[in-house]
Amino acid sequence: MTQTNDQQTEQTLQPGADLDALIDSCVASRETRYEDWDALGFQADAKGEKFRRAQIRYVGSGATGNFDTDTRIIPSGGFTFSNMRLPAGAVGPEHTHGDVEEAFFVLEGQIEVSVHDVADGTKTATRTLGYRDMIVVPAGVPRSLANTTDEDALFCVVIGTKKPQIPTYPETSEMHGVTR
Repeated sequence: MTQTNDQQTEQTLQPGADLDALIDSCVASRETRYEDWDALGFQADAKGEKFRRAQIRYVGSGATGNFDTDTRIIPSGGFTFSNMRLPAGAVGPEHTHGDVEEAFFVLEGQIEVSVHDVADGTKTATRTLGYRDMIVVPAGVPRSLANTTDEDALFCVVIGTKKPQIPTYPETSEMHGVTR
């Protein structure tokens, strides 16, 4: 049983709430998730297959679009949580979340995460993250991802707000000028 965030909050505040219904509304099992290759498909359509990657939503819809009608997603109260599958050789283009920090936690494989200088996006610092490594990128700092290995990478993405603004693509990004 899936409920709206208002219904969930209402249950948590009322004495005698149905605890089974409450806990069921808070579970997103692996069996009910799927790899959504279309969530960011507009990037691959615009600039090529190296930008194809899959989002697996759990809490909220993140900054990839409006998936409010997906009743399998746990409504966001204050953050979003998803997994991302980044195929071998694929990249997540340089982008900026001006309103919120974004965290990446690696579950499988490895990814290179770069932060880009705000004034000069050609200056970067890059770190390679592997199993159980994490990075938190502050709001306003351009970032990009790359899988330079020959194996897929799977990682968690946490964005620290209920509904993040759509990210922007700086002039130095291959996606600059691309819109949904």
